[in-house]
Amino acid sequence: MNNIRNDHEVARDLASEAGQLLLRLRARHGFDEPEVLRTLGDRTSHEFLFSALGRLRPSDAVLSEEGADDQSRLRARRVWIIDPLDGTREFSEAGRTDWAVHVALWENGDLVAGAVALPAQGSCLSTVDPPWLPEERPEGQRLRITASRTRPPAFVQRMATQMGAEVIPMGSAGAKICAVLLGIADIYVHAGGQYEWDSAAPVAVARAAGLHTSRIDGSELRYNVADPLLPDVLVCRSELSGMLLASIRDGADLDSAGPHAGAEPQHPPPRNRT
Repeated sequence: MNNIRNDHEVARDLASEAGQLLLRLRARHGFDEPEVLRTLGDRTSHEFLFSALGRLRPSDAVLSEEGADDQSRLRARRVWIIDPLDGTREFSEAGRTDWAVHVALWENGDLVAGAVALPAQGSCLSTVDPPWLPEERPEGQRLRITASRTRPPAFVQRMATQMGAEVIPMGSAGAKICAVLLGIADIYVHAGGQYEWDSAAPVAVARAAGLHTSRIDGSELRYNVADPLLPDVLVCRSELSGMLLASIRDGADLDSAGPHAGAEPQHPPPRNRT
């Protein structure tokens, strides 16, 4: 590693290298003790990324799912937002490929670089070379919505029924947004509990590829704020955004019940800290 790589390359390379570490860990440990594997995966990837960023970008702050939240990041000009292992459950299940490593950079109020490694799929999508999306969807193709495998928002099925869409359940948020980027799905929508690290990197890549990204009420996704809870997100092809936001609003009665209505009632997922 050296310090002359630009931020896009740093994000891509670190996400890819962390992913390779996780693949080796998975192969070495096996799947007989899934809880142990999940813990080792979280810690191994976090320690690698935190150490590498300390060497490559020593002046920058870091916000990680697996690290203590140092609020001095709120005064920092540059903050790396990382999820060392997104889709921990899927990582610990043999044969599953829908888990990811997220590395994003926030600078002066906005996401400026990002990468999502999908190690078990052999790919890494990044802002170095964002995926190319066809200008138009094939005529007559059924809409495909990717949503949480374990915590799908209640309004998603209603929205799918209304639009005649297919719902594709997946694990990692990164894998789901990458499915939209790769043309496997058209829409990713989530409500009911996420944090900044769950979406920062895939949203950075999605924006670079020209996709629509927002909260489910249409408001802006904001990063590096005091409370990193960012409970809902919509990522889709830009031409679908108006229709989808209207469908979400109508189905969840957002006008009267607030932006998170229609999500399954639940507490946000617990944070892991080292």
